[in-house]
Amino acid sequence: MLSPWVRLAFALFAVSWGANQFAPMQLVYREQLGLGSGSFTAMLASYVVGLIPALLYFGRVSDRFGRRAVIRPMIPVGIVSSLVLIAGAAVPDLLYLGRVLAGLASGMAFGAGTAWMKELSSTSQAGAGARRAAVSLSAGFGCGALFAGLIAQWLPAPELLPYLVHIVLMVGALALVWSVPDARARATDLVAKPLSALATSRFRLGIAPWAPWVFGVATVSFATLPPLVSESLRSTSVAFTGLVAALTLITGAVIQPWAKRWSEQDDDAGIRVGILLGVLGFGAATVAAYTGGALSVAAIVVAAFLLGSCYGILLGSGLASVEKLAPEDELAQTVAVFYCLIYIGFAVPFVISLLAPHIGYAACFAGAALLMLPSVAVSRKATDPHLTPR
Repeated sequence: MLSPWVRLAFALFAVSWGANQFAPMQLVYREQLGLGSGSFTAMLASYVVGLIPALLYFGRVSDRFGRRAVIRPMIPVGIVSSLVLIAGAAVPDLLYLGRVLAGLASGMAFGAGTAWMKELSSTSQAGAGARRAAVSLSAGFGCGALFAGLIAQWLPAPELLPYLVHIVLMVGALALVWSVPDARARATDLVAKPLSALATSRFRLGIAPWAPWVFGVATVSFATLPPLVSESLRSTSVAFTGLVAALTLITGAVIQPWAKRWSEQDDDAGIRVGILLGVLGFGAATVAAYTGGALSVAAIVVAAFLLGSCYGILLGSGLASVEKLAPEDELAQTVAVFYCLIYIGFAVPFVISLLAPHIGYAACFAGAALLMLPSVAVSRKATDPHLTPR
């Protein structure tokens, strides 16, 4: 029989699959519904509308009433989100609602699921829960984008089949996670209180400044870069979008063991390496924007690898740091706040889509690289021994 943490990992994998299955569908909806890149990017970002309130509320519910009280109902919400996205092929405005519901399911899962994973990994080495959660989520993000892109490219009914696969996964997840033990004691109220970890200089200066870049770099990689070469790729452009998203996010999962080693040496070592890789990734994106043809395609692949490495290292380092900072009865809520910060990065492709017509994509990517660098300097101040929690 599968161990409890593996069953939970599958549920996190399934919900994160649903979070990213929409990413490679831009060209499908452009052809079938006439959606422009601005509309699609707004749909992609509307996920955050459901995500952030769910993270903040259900993290607190999870800390008070247990993890299963949140994870069990999350799965039907995820199934409904895919059903609504299927209906969006006939009524395009429903695509916004489907993305909001996908965000709601993710918000229910991420904080509670990450905290639950730590509790189920209590007999393993330190940091195992954070790594298992990060790998499960990153693998789901990557596989959802990859298989949705491949299905939409080469199988019939591209507006239907990718979402049916997700529904099947969620049904399987419900069966697996239903009986996973939950040791979290129930409380009798939902009274809000300040989270102690958020008052520490480690969180305010060592995590918060760079957190938005976690998904900022990832979403630029899979939402902004592939359309730059869609004209040259033509018949395989949908599959290429899915492959870029998969390369970005699966790289983020595969690199977790290296992120662990850096974190063991120095809490900030992984962060510095991640930021450096992100700067190099935006450099490769700048090359892709300046060039064309095969060279641009190759530069996008390199950028996806570098930006994916940045994403994975920062996600793993951030979750491990939060796990160390937060007491048990605040863990899911503190993780939820961290996820809220990293999902601010979903706005980065939208900002680029607004600026690029005026200053060009190359200037946008170069500017993003320059903006990443100060976050390293700010985070290093958190190691100053004179800075103490308030």
